Amino acid sequence: MQTTQMLKGIIDGCILSIISEGEVYGYELASKLDHYGFEAFSEGTIYPILIRLQKDQLIQSTLKKSTAGPKRKYYSLTKKGEEELGDFQKRWIHLSTTVNQILNKESE
Repeated sequence: MQTTQMLKGIIDGCILSIISEGEVYGYELASKLDHYGFEAFSEGTIYPILIRLQKDQLIQSTLKKSTAGPKRKYYSLTKKGEEELGDFQKRWIHLSTTVNQILNKESE
């Protein structure tokens, strides 16, 4: 299984987590994902995800002046997005713990 296939189910939660740290624009988000090791996610991959998250009312956007060029669209979490992030974190902890137990041949 390719890494990108595995990431499809978790990238939304990772994006919500980054946005929860403060407003970000698309290129900045791509840079932060790259910094964390998600090189496979370019701006072209991220924008459709941001559009879907906004459609699902998990994030909202505002246009702000940029010091270099046209206005930028900054994204922030909605209340619903904060709740989804909390749910994602709980699911991730459970899933990662379970997978680690299997990989390390541990039992509860």
